[in-house]
Amino acid sequence: MLELNHGFRVVDVHARLDPTDEAEVASRGRETTPEALERELRQAGVIRAVVSPGERPAGEGYLRANNAVARLSVDRPFLAFARINGSREPGSRVSSRLRNRIASRADHHTSPGDVEQYAYDDRFHGFTLVPTTDGLPDEEVVARLEDVELPVVVQAGSAFPPNAVAETLLDRGFPVICSGFGGYPLDRGRMSDAIDLLDRHDQLYLDTYQVRFRGVLERALLEHPDRVLFGSGAPAVHPNVGVTEILTLDVPEDAMRRVFSANPSRVVPGLAPGES
Repeated sequence: MLELNHGFRVVDVHARLDPTDEAEVASRGRETTPEALERELRQAGVIRAVVSPGERPAGEGYLRANNAVARLSVDRPFLAFARINGSREPGSRVSSRLRNRIASRADHHTSPGDVEQYAYDDRFHGFTLVPTTDGLPDEEVVARLEDVELPVVVQAGSAFPPNAVAETLLDRGFPVICSGFGGYPLDRGRMSDAIDLLDRHDQLYLDTYQVRFRGVLERALLEHPDRVLFGSGAPAVHPNVGVTEILTLDVPEDAMRRVFSANPSRVVPGLAPGES
């Protein structure tokens, strides 16, 4: 794929980096090495990217995967985010609420100590949470996230919509980046709900991962130009796709500069110019 030549400084808050072996490649499909991911980002003009591991088997936890991603990020244009999990189920059903009352943290779940260890390890710059596959952390873990104040990228969706993100994680003192405008996959209504939440929550941000609706992107950038961050979703999506979608929007050039660099750099300081 040809390299883009757009003249913007672009940083990315949503990429995946998996340390894979042959068995995983056979079961998961396409292998993406750190070198391949770096090459694809460079083709899109992305100079730095937040990376975290993909889903691990049930009961395994993320400690080893997080440490591997941090190790693979050394001397590369990557910032490692630690992926966290928990014992609580997302959702507002009565059955979920009842199970959450008696849920207890297992050994493979993220503990408050894990959060503190990641936060004070200079290899990690924030956290990633996918509640629909990994569960929600308990109140003790959320309180520790509040203490360390690092950004958390959250994957919302039908089982954990933007309003659930607000009820569970917002106004706790740390930045929350709602991935895909909270409507992945392609749920325009939830994306609109997430944009509405920006009026009420100062610590909420939205990343552009797989937001395919021009009108939704343009509305968010025009109404909240300081709260939208570029996220490509690489390697599942080539970063050229996401960059091109922003470049073709009918918004001022300054709004593009904000979503590509200024906004991500403010929320994740390691993405700022001059950081290494």
